Amino acid sequence: MHDLIIIGAGPAGLTAAIYAGRAKLDTLLIAGKTPGGQIYLTYQVENYPGFPDGVTGPELVDRMVSQVKRFGAKIIEEEATKVDFTSDPYKVYIKDEVFETRSVIIATGSRNRLLGLESESRLMGRGVFVCATCDAALYEELRVVAVGGGESALQEALDITKFASEVIIVHRGEAFSAQRYLIDEVEKNKKITTMMRHTVEEIIGDDFVTGVRVRNLETGDIHELQTDGVLIAIGWLPNTQLFRDQLKLTDKGYISADGVKTSKPGIFVAGDLNDTLYRQLATACGSGCKAALEAEWYLGHR
Repeated sequence: MHDLIIIGAGPAGLTAAIYAGRAKLDTLLIAGKTPGGQIYLTYQVENYPGFPDGVTGPELVDRMVSQVKRFGAKIIEEEATKVDFTSDPYKVYIKDEVFETRSVIIATGSRNRLLGLESESRLMGRGVFVCATCDAALYEELRVVAVGGGESALQEALDITKFASEVIIVHRGEAFSAQRYLIDEVEKNKKITTMMRHTVEEIIGDDFVTGVRVRNLETGDIHELQTDGVLIAIGWLPNTQLFRDQLKLTDKGYISADGVKTSKPGIFVAGDLNDTLYRQLATACGSGCKAALEAEWYLGHR
């Protein structure tokens, strides 16, 4: 029997485990195959406090994992395969093994909707990136292709222009699906050009991105663009498959919550599942802190 099980070991889950461990809660962190979540794929983190020269994503994750272990939380690097929140104690399964707990923090995050290309996966963090706020500064005076046509794609393309010399937006649709003010900002930005009714067929590069191969959806013509980076901004998918029949979800599949409190007592949510707006490392850590404190208070009042 554990006091707390944390499912997911991105920045939110790791922060929650640090706080829970320091509070002397018997804590189990089910981390998945690779602790760190999306931050592990970030080549250079330059906007997290305390690292004036920046830090690589993997190094930051390693430091956080070491801190979790220092405060006594147990870590299992496996995926949770099933949960049962219908009765107390709550149950979390890893295959046939069951773990019982008095409280749960869900920090399974969301994943970027991707193009599904082998080259996209291979070059992730090596020119392919999914967060302009995180990585745009790496493309000072370079050319970037931004893929997408919604709110996120346009806002992030604008953010990249603060650093890059040129941004090319590639969008499969005939028009952008964003608010008019964003479209106006994109249209008047001299650093941005657009390629409507085009798709990225391939990302080119051995160790780092050097270009993309795009298809004109009207003519079928294919040609190559030289680029130093590719931003994928075609949407998000919440990692909530385990919880669909266990907790109240929003119409977009995120966990419905009041702050970090879910629809069931003693079950809390943190990270990108709890923040669909900012999606930053610092805000994820903050929500992990809140969820751990709420869990501590909940257990203390039982």
